[in-house]
Amino acid sequence: MIVSCTKNESVPVTHHVAILKPTFDKIINNPEYMRMGREIEKKVSEFISPSGRFKVSSRILVVDSSASARALIMKAFQNKGTMIECVACKSAKEALEHLEDETFNVVTTSLLLPDMDGLELCRRIRSNKNTRLTPVIVISGDADERLLMEGFSAGVTDYFDKSRGHTALADFVTRYLECTSGTAHRILLVEDSPTVATAISRMLIKQGMEVTHYASAEDALELLEATDSKSALNTQFDLVLTDFHLDGKMTGGDLLHAIRARLKYGPQELPVLVMTGSDSIEQQVEVFNAGANDYVGKPVTEQALIARVRSLVLVRQQYCALQRQKQQMEILSMTDSLTTTFNRRYLMDYGYEMSTDPDELPLAIMIIDLDHFKVINDQHGHLKGDKVLSSVGKKLKYNIPADGVTIRYGGEEFCILLPNYDIDKAGQLAERLRSKVEQMDIDGVNVTLSIGVSEISTDHPDDLETALKKADVALYSAKKDGRNRVEIAST
Repeated sequence: MIVSCTKNESVPVTHHVAILKPTFDKIINNPEYMRMGREIEKKVSEFISPSGRFKVSSRILVVDSSASARALIMKAFQNKGTMIECVACKSAKEALEHLEDETFNVVTTSLLLPDMDGLELCRRIRSNKNTRLTPVIVISGDADERLLMEGFSAGVTDYFDKSRGHTALADFVTRYLECTSGTAHRILLVEDSPTVATAISRMLIKQGMEVTHYASAEDALELLEATDSKSALNTQFDLVLTDFHLDGKMTGGDLLHAIRARLKYGPQELPVLVMTGSDSIEQQVEVFNAGANDYVGKPVTEQALIARVRSLVLVRQQYCALQRQKQQMEILSMTDSLTTTFNRRYLMDYGYEMSTDPDELPLAIMIIDLDHFKVINDQHGHLKGDKVLSSVGKKLKYNIPADGVTIRYGGEEFCILLPNYDIDKAGQLAERLRSKVEQMDIDGVNVTLSIGVSEISTDHPDDLETALKKADVALYSAKKDGRNRVEIAST
């Protein structure tokens, strides 16, 4: 090997090595340089595998029949700069082949695929014991109530509205991965042995989990009671890991019983993993009868512990995903799809609650009618009429106080509920709404409103039905007196 020198001479490399050897020896034997070298090696090992390939924190399987969509999704993840590896495929068959041989943290799929739809792909994933817990996110621009119900029964983890774009999808999936990664796992460890507690904490922390340790069941229960929100979605911990035999008045079994019976947490809402030094069948039966999800024998081995912890945390995360889906379904069932306002069912279910809650009074009520809406439909067609309804609904929805509720009351009528709003303030707001809508130009169509206003208060303790009737009578007066006006109900 020959290197170039400043005097344009060709000098063997061995000559340079001989010259620089004293300097090399000084660096190699310097403890500070050696320490820095080990630190660099440690940092590099976090990103480079022993085989020399870059490590990835998560793997995503992207399933989409469109080559351009696949390319845009891949680019969106690359632009985030995260350690995410994306594998893209154009069909469900290709996706299932990848899933047979590889492990993925999440699958995203379009609804329409050349060989089967995204829901059938999800069913296939759920039917395989090796992939049944893999999260599946369906990308669709048409997630209506029927599709949501069918998808959730097929095992869809979540939906993403593709109209939000590929960058938003990358953000959505990244946030989902953060929530389901080890860094988000919160473990309540109950162990009276400091030595064992330290060892187990190290095992869990090494996996990126957050550990809160208590030595007694009494203290652990006090913490759970203090943070109990009666909702798995807001519970502070993803898992309780407790020794079955603890010093103190309460054993691990007592704690387990309190979690299930007193706090009313089910096995999926708050999983409990029990550690026990006994290998007797009777002890195992006792553990499960007390409400444990699983147990691990002592002395605890790291591999067995981490496998069980991850499995149970995933159970809870799947449960929480299902609860979120139920909430979405509940909201969807109470939302008018055309105007995105609430529907009459919401009024029946929650309006009556608001009207009887002293903290919400006075409760102002508006009933709003679009003037001459039949003429708009007759002259411009029902599609344009729908556009008018949608635009007016949004204008009302976004121009009332944050705690106010806009409801499509029926046909071209809307209802607005305003908690802690007296009738005078409501009348002023109604006038502003009337004026704003009058100034709208909806694809060449102008529309006006007639509004009737009433209230429920301690001075006028009507029930909701009576207050609605009063607002309706006021609305009739507004229409009778020429429309495009606000009328306050007589008390």
